[in-house]
Amino acid sequence: MHVVIFEGSQWTTFAPLCLNRPVFMLSTGMSTLLDKQIRYTGATRLTLWVRPEMVDFCKTRVVPHLKIPTKVNEPLDDEAALLVSGRTLHFRKFDTPDHECVVVDGEMIRKAYCKRPGLNVDDILQRSDRWLSLQELPRMESASRLAESLSDLISWNEESLIEDALHLLKGVRKPMVAGPFYTVNDEDIWIGNEVTVQPGCVLDASQGPVVLAEGVTVGANSVIQGPVYIGPHCTIRPLSIIKDATTIGRLCKIGGEVVNTIMLGHSNKAHDGFLGHSYLGKWVNFGAGTTTANLKSTYGEVSVQYAEREIPTGRQFFGSVIGDHVKTNIGCRLMPGSYIGFCCAILGSAIPPRFIPSFSFWTDQGLAPYDLTKAKEVMTAVYKRRDIRWTDADDRMVAQVLRTAPQVEKLGPVPVGQAAQTVEI
Repeated sequence: MHVVIFEGSQWTTFAPLCLNRPVFMLSTGMSTLLDKQIRYTGATRLTLWVRPEMVDFCKTRVVPHLKIPTKVNEPLDDEAALLVSGRTLHFRKFDTPDHECVVVDGEMIRKAYCKRPGLNVDDILQRSDRWLSLQELPRMESASRLAESLSDLISWNEESLIEDALHLLKGVRKPMVAGPFYTVNDEDIWIGNEVTVQPGCVLDASQGPVVLAEGVTVGANSVIQGPVYIGPHCTIRPLSIIKDATTIGRLCKIGGEVVNTIMLGHSNKAHDGFLGHSYLGKWVNFGAGTTTANLKSTYGEVSVQYAEREIPTGRQFFGSVIGDHVKTNIGCRLMPGSYIGFCCAILGSAIPPRFIPSFSFWTDQGLAPYDLTKAKEVMTAVYKRRDIRWTDADDRMVAQVLRTAPQVEKLGPVPVGQAAQTVEI
């Protein structure tokens, strides 16, 4: 079946993580939203519809890793297609209908099965009459959830981890590696090749799976309470506590306490400090003692701060959303609902503002623009430490974030049912 995954106009809801990646490339559980969309729709060929500034990303960093024929921003042809929002999180298989139909959330189309030759990504971004006419199709069962923000992905991560473990690890279970550590519910513990679990550790899968991918090292006397996924070649420092609903991407270094958090690859929180109910991008580095508060002193609902307004999360527990290439100093204290944009340095001794826009340098003297030349020097140096070469694609990515972030971060997420304002490229 031909499946089209589209971003739509609501991608700003997922800033800062989606300033430099399509929404369907966000991680949840042990994989990305796109992985789950392909798995559960039964796609045999794929088309990705994204905003213009994400075309290069998809062609260079997404398409080469997919196992089915994939095109980017191509219009529909004469074959019937399933159109699926990139914000959908799937937990069960989609059954192909025998007629055209649609799933609508308010004024937003979540999914549609139709035959509309010529329909294209511009119809979605501009909410054209041709796109809106799909709302008149007969309704079908949704068979998915539609994430409205990063807080949804954080809250649903526990279920997503369990679902991924049931499907991705079926039939690949290996015998438990013997060692001087303690396990609870071995049936839900997966240990990959070349994993080291040092003495005194506790792997507790009584409440959900514990998955240690290949090359993981768990330092002495650490406690891991599932459901938890620790990606390839991560290092868990001694005496760490990794608790339920946590996803750690590949090549991360983790210390202290982490709970209900999604952290993308190549990021470090290597020292003591608490990280909870948060979503972190790639190449983030937390200085020693950095802590994210995830509960207000009033026990009320947490909102995320933007430049001109606050956006309620609907959650009592919520930490921070942190973009790629963010660096914090020692002892940094982030308040509930903090927004830290792409490529920021937090170096002050006081409590930082709850909103720090992309390319910002914050010290005790306040916020200042992060010199772009210096910022790129730091990003290049970080890449070099992992034997990764900075490329022209990285330059293009930084340039497009520099253009789009100011408007997105000034306005905050677009209210449901409204089209995003066009960002000049």
